[in-house]
Amino acid sequence: MKKKNIALILPLAILLSACTSTVDPAFKDIGSRTAPCVDGGPDQVAQQFYDLRVQQIGNHSGLPDDNLSAQFRPYLSQPLYEMIQNARKQAGTRSTAQVNKTQAINGDIFTSLREGSTSANVASASTIPNTDARNIPLRVNLTHQSAGGQSVTWQDEVLMIREGTCWVVDDIRFMGVTAPASSLRQLLGDH
Repeated sequence: MKKKNIALILPLAILLSACTSTVDPAFKDIGSRTAPCVDGGPDQVAQQFYDLRVQQIGNHSGLPDDNLSAQFRPYLSQPLYEMIQNARKQAGTRSTAQVNKTQAINGDIFTSLREGSTSANVASASTIPNTDARNIPLRVNLTHQSAGGQSVTWQDEVLMIREGTCWVVDDIRFMGVTAPASSLRQLLGDH
């Protein structure tokens, strides 16, 4: 009788112990981040980034100056931030003839359309099943409303990655017809 009870209890105990053990995430090391970051999920951080960019559209185009770089820093991954800073340094050392050959860098570098967007709506990340994901591409519906009332709409894709506990922009894939390059990283790498 004792052996029969043990034979019944042992599989149940093993089953219960399997149900109560913790599950480790697929990616334990998601890096670290020493720069400031913005609270929120990938879609919330991306929306805040685009909202900031829309506010700046009338004030600046091309590579961000020191003031804008400081404002964008919490939203950008370390490698992307460094690429922007390197492109700024290279642009500062170019002659006028070289600058005229690289007009694409003079428009809005964060969207497919050189004039930039006047509104942006980032798709929700709630449909993404893997909460352990290290990177998440999100579609962004963008609109540029000109002073004459004409509007242009298009989609780009923002690649969000995790640095430490923060979600940050790591690249933007330009999907618009008039895109100066296939992505922000490619645009920055060409200059």
